[in-house]
Amino acid sequence: MSGPITIEVDHVSFKLKEDHSFFWLAEIGEVFAVFPEQDSGNISFGIKKNDGKKLFVKYAGARTMNFAGRPEEAIKRLKQSVEAYQHLRHEQVIHYVDSIELEQGYALLFDWFDGECLHSHWSYPPPLKETHPDSPYYRFRQLSIDKRLKALNDIFSFHTYVEEEGFVAIDFYDGSILYNFNDNELKVCDIDFYARKPYTNRMGRLWGSKRFMSPEEFQLGAPIDERTNVFNMGAIAFGLIGGELDRSFSKWEASQELYEVVLKAVKENREERYQSLREFSLAWGDASKSG
Repeated sequence: MSGPITIEVDHVSFKLKEDHSFFWLAEIGEVFAVFPEQDSGNISFGIKKNDGKKLFVKYAGARTMNFAGRPEEAIKRLKQSVEAYQHLRHEQVIHYVDSIELEQGYALLFDWFDGECLHSHWSYPPPLKETHPDSPYYRFRQLSIDKRLKALNDIFSFHTYVEEEGFVAIDFYDGSILYNFNDNELKVCDIDFYARKPYTNRMGRLWGSKRFMSPEEFQLGAPIDERTNVFNMGAIAFGLIGGELDRSFSKWEASQELYEVVLKAVKENREERYQSLREFSLAWGDASKSG
């Protein structure tokens, strides 16, 4: 297999492991942005249609640089993700528009959201993510605690809805979060692996960032359920207003009452956590009032 090779489409260029045709993009509109760095096997584009409307297009089928698997695997997973995007429509998730079956691949179309990814590791790899003044994560951490708590409330609201709709969140981390700094608006951009309950860990190490994953997400045969998502939400809270993996109170920027809630959420023993995201959200709400 030859490569890497450079592909040019409209005003953007990117590298792939081998040549691939993207002629079909011209039928949608003009490409103004490309996101080729994902390790999922997908490559994504920002496209401006003739009517001026912008779309976000996620495509599987090309041999991307950071993906070790086969394109057929990425295509299969992207097709499976359609159910989650169709069913879990929520104001906090980028809006799914349509899917396209192509000769060499598969694409999902979404309305464009003008936000920045909080884990843009391709532009700001750690430690620059935490220290560079232009890093979206760094800039988010400079926002007032009230704005960051609102962002967390939006995340919790969506995932409580996910739970109520009979799904579990899988592979949610700060790279799934887009934030618009002008409007202080947050959206979740990636729910590809969210799945219907009941769900059992059949991989050993599930998809996701270990910074936000519960012990059962590393255990073959373990149930992945409401308590798993409670851990995930607690870990995200520590990532956005605490010390991430340093979960000491000295790194926490909100009240003691909220700290106690998220500390219970990330208990290693799943039986010691809140039983559901509904219970977690109620505790978080009560602590918000008292704190």
